[in-house]
Amino acid sequence: MKLLSASEKLSLIRITTRPTVNDYIPLIFSDFTELHGDRCFGDDNAVMGGIAFFNSMPVTVIAQVKGRNLEENKRSNFSMPHPEGYRKALRLAKQAEKFNRPVICLVDTPGAFCGIDAEKRGQGEAIAKNLMEFMTLKVPIISVVLGEGGSGGALALAVCDELAMLENAIYSVISPRGFASIIWKDPSKESEAANLMKITAADLLRFGVCDKIIDEPPGGAHNDCQLTASNISEYIHDAIERLSSKEPDLLLDERYQKYRKIGMFNE
Repeated sequence: MKLLSASEKLSLIRITTRPTVNDYIPLIFSDFTELHGDRCFGDDNAVMGGIAFFNSMPVTVIAQVKGRNLEENKRSNFSMPHPEGYRKALRLAKQAEKFNRPVICLVDTPGAFCGIDAEKRGQGEAIAKNLMEFMTLKVPIISVVLGEGGSGGALALAVCDELAMLENAIYSVISPRGFASIIWKDPSKESEAANLMKITAADLLRFGVCDKIIDEPPGGAHNDCQLTASNISEYIHDAIERLSSKEPDLLLDERYQKYRKIGMFNE
């Protein structure tokens, strides 16, 4: 099978038929009950969260919502959360801690929304607070990058004990288009940027950012959503088993060490 380049994977994960959380949640979890609002400003359709059962175990699910057409994308702001989305996610994560439920985060965003209203409502603070609070949450946190994992908008739901990525997913500090705009002042060089940035699942597994690559069917997740969901479910089952037996102090220490050791450099 031909190995895809980063730019080819970028094109693949943006096709409109690629499964979204609206496809995966019913296949992976049962009795999902969505909870709304951040108890501060309002609700954000770019972030879906609630309580569900996973193999008869109660869990909290927090997911970024991509649409498959213009209307769905307008409803979810093209999967670019506002600060109230991140505050909703944190509210549900703290609720999960209170009731000792594992937290499952499904990441799929090009990045946090950078509009004026979002900045006025504290976009940077909301993301930063999630980073801080998720680092000290005393229950297992498992994050899965389904497609795009863009910058701090993704990281706000990806401070976790284990991070997995679908085979064709990408995870980056900035979008390839943003990278090209800064480095070459030419956003049309997006594909060239993607191939330079080391943003694929294989790259990030090698760097220690990603802990597991979840297989997709040949040609991509859209060719067999059921199989992809089964592969995600199998990974979550194994991860919960590994993490649930650990005492909170050990869980927090290992989470801290996970982030302390990330990175590669030359001297």
